Amino acid sequence: MTPRPAEATGRATEETAKTRRPLFASAPTTYLRLLTATQLAFNIGFYAVLPYLATHLGSGLGMAGWLVGLVLGLRTFSQQGLFVVGGALTDRYGPRPVVLAGCTLRIAGFGWLAFAGSTATVVAAVLLIGFAAALFSPAVESEAAREAVRHEHGTGEPRAHVLALFSAAGQAGAFLGPLLGSLLLLLGGGFRAACVAGALVFVGVLAGHARLMPRADRVPKRASDALRLTARPARSSRPGCAGGPGQPSWRAVFANRAFLLLCTAYSSYLVAYNQLYLSLPVEVERATGSQAALGWLFALSSLLVVATQVPLTRWSARRIAPRTALVTGLSVVAAGFAAVPLTPGGPAGLLPGAALVVLLTLGQMLLVPAARGLVPDLVEDGQLGLATGALSSVSGLAVLGGSAATGALLDTPAPVRWAVLAMVPLTGAAVAFSLPAGRKRDSPAIPAENC
Repeated sequence: MTPRPAEATGRATEETAKTRRPLFASAPTTYLRLLTATQLAFNIGFYAVLPYLATHLGSGLGMAGWLVGLVLGLRTFSQQGLFVVGGALTDRYGPRPVVLAGCTLRIAGFGWLAFAGSTATVVAAVLLIGFAAALFSPAVESEAAREAVRHEHGTGEPRAHVLALFSAAGQAGAFLGPLLGSLLLLLGGGFRAACVAGALVFVGVLAGHARLMPRADRVPKRASDALRLTARPARSSRPGCAGGPGQPSWRAVFANRAFLLLCTAYSSYLVAYNQLYLSLPVEVERATGSQAALGWLFALSSLLVVATQVPLTRWSARRIAPRTALVTGLSVVAAGFAAVPLTPGGPAGLLPGAALVVLLTLGQMLLVPAARGLVPDLVEDGQLGLATGALSSVSGLAVLGGSAATGALLDTPAPVRWAVLAMVPLTGAAVAFSLPAGRKRDSPAIPAENC
C-alpha cells in the first residue's frame, strides 16, 4: 500500500531526525575523546620530567636546597597563579589558539631546560614551562566542562561522569609519566633525555590539536544551540549572580558570590591535598625512618583514581546532587586527616599514611568532578574560561598562603597537627552547603536556587 503524502512526509521527517541525531550526539563525544586524550598526554609529558627536576637541580647542577625549593615554587606559581590569564585569553580568542600556543611554549620550555646550565636559564625555562600550562590547561578544562554540558543535554549522561573520565585520564598520565622518565634514566639517557621525551609528547599533542581541534567559527550551530538550552536565562545583576552579556567578564566573575564560595570550598581541598607533599613525608619519615615508601603511596593514589574514578562518579552523578558530592568529598578528606593519629602503626608503620592517602583520594574523586561541573551553572558561557582559570588561581594563592601556615604545624604534637588540618576541609564543607545544589541526571536544566 502506497503511503499518503502526509504519512510519507512524516516518515521522512522522522527518518531525517534519526539520521541527524547520531551526528549531533557523536560530535561532542569525538571532541571529548580528543580532550580526554589530551589530558592523558599532557600529564605523561609533564610527569616524565617533574619528579626528577629537584634531583637534577640539586645533584646535577649543584644548587642549594633553598634555591631548589624556590625554583619549584616559581614553577607552581607561574602555572597556578596565571591560570586566570589563560582562562581570560580562552574567552577572548577561543580555545584553539591558546592550546596551540601553550603546547608550543611547553615544547620550547622542555627543550630549554634540557640544556640549561645556569640558575638564570633554569629559572627562565621553568617559568616558561609553568606559563605554558597556565595557557593550555584552563582552555582544555573549560572546553571539557562546556562539552560535558552539551553531552549531558544531548544524551542524558551526567556531566560529572564525563569529567570523571577526564580526571582519570589525567591520573593515568601522572602514573605513566614517571615510569617513562624512570625508564629513560635506567637506560642511561639522564634528565636531558627525559626533557626531550616530554617535549616530543607535546609535539604529538600540538600536531593532534592543530589537525583535530575545531576553530571557533566551525563549532556546529546545533551544538551551540544545545549549550544555550542548558544555560540559564538572562541573570540579574544583583550580588551573587554573574552579570548579563554586557557586564565585563572579570567584574562579573569576581563579583559572583556563588562562584567565590565555590572557590573557597575548592581552595580548602587544595590546601588539604598539598599535605601529600608537606605533612605526609614527615609522617612517613617519622614512622619508617625514611621517605623511601612515599613513591608507593603516590602510586597507590594514582592507581586508586584510575581504577575507581569512573564508577564512583557514575554512581554519585546519578544519585546525589553536585553540592552533596562536594560536601561529602570534603568530609571524607577531613576523615583522612583525623584517621592518621587513630590508625595503628601496622606493617612498617605505613598504615596511618596509607589511610590518609586512600581517604584523601576518595574524597578527591567525589569532589573534583562535582566542583568542576558546578562552574558552568554559576557563570555565563562566555565567562567559562575565565572562571575555570580563576578557580585554579584563587586556589593556588590559597595554597601559597596555607602552606606556610600548615608548615608551622610540623613541630606540633601529631594529634594536634592532624586535628587542625582536618578542620580545613571541614570548613570548606560548611561553605559548600551554601552553594546551589547543581543538577543530577534527571533534574531540570535550570536549577531553582539563587539566580
